[in-house]
Amino acid sequence: MRALSWLYLAAAYGFIFLPVVVLVLFSFQDGRLPVPPFKGATLRWYGEIFADNRLMAALFNSFIVALGSSLVAVLLGFLAAFALARYVLPGSVWIRGLLTAPLTVSYLVIGLGLLMLFNEAGVPRSLWTVGIGHVVINLPLCFAIIYASMGAQQQSAERAARDLGASTAQVLLLITAPMLVPSIFAAFFLSVTFSWDEFIIAFLLARFDVTLPVEIWNMLRSGLNPKTNAIGSAVFLISIALVLALEFTVFRRRR
Repeated sequence: MRALSWLYLAAAYGFIFLPVVVLVLFSFQDGRLPVPPFKGATLRWYGEIFADNRLMAALFNSFIVALGSSLVAVLLGFLAAFALARYVLPGSVWIRGLLTAPLTVSYLVIGLGLLMLFNEAGVPRSLWTVGIGHVVINLPLCFAIIYASMGAQQQSAERAARDLGASTAQVLLLITAPMLVPSIFAAFFLSVTFSWDEFIIAFLLARFDVTLPVEIWNMLRSGLNPKTNAIGSAVFLISIALVLALEFTVFRRRR
């Protein structure tokens, strides 16, 4: 029975991580085509991606859009969750439904709707419009995570702070936000992840300055390119390094 459990665990991890292993392995392929058989190791493609100004610009654009849109989505989601959890508003059930509705809508529909809205308003497509689109799709997620974490223990602390003379802003900054730090960070990092990988909205709402998924799509239009493996592996390895750094510094220190 134990052997079957280990076999199942190995199969599950293999199913999840095998594509990543293949991606990383063939990013070192010494050949024009990143396909089997493996012809030897080289760092040539990593050198080429870091020398590619368009690719580096797209990587930077993705970072800026993901970080900025996630901060805005978390802030708006936190304020909306606080208002709907702590105050009796007319039609609050409908408001919650409208806030979470984009979770059930296709990104293609949202992207096309925003594209038509921006065209009618005369707003040119840019990284700003991409950021707005990512706020639209990530705000419901941030709201749902933070709203679900607002319980009676925070409410009791908030009432105590108000009894001691704290204003609403002070309660938000000094009581509610610190008690919801795990949920806020979870919402932020999930939002960054979804924004970083998002393609459809970024493709529809960007023009000249594009994000990394759109630039990779542009590269793949001309066929397989070893640089796509290299940039994917670089992003994956950077993500792993950040997770390990957080684990060995912030999380371990907190434990």
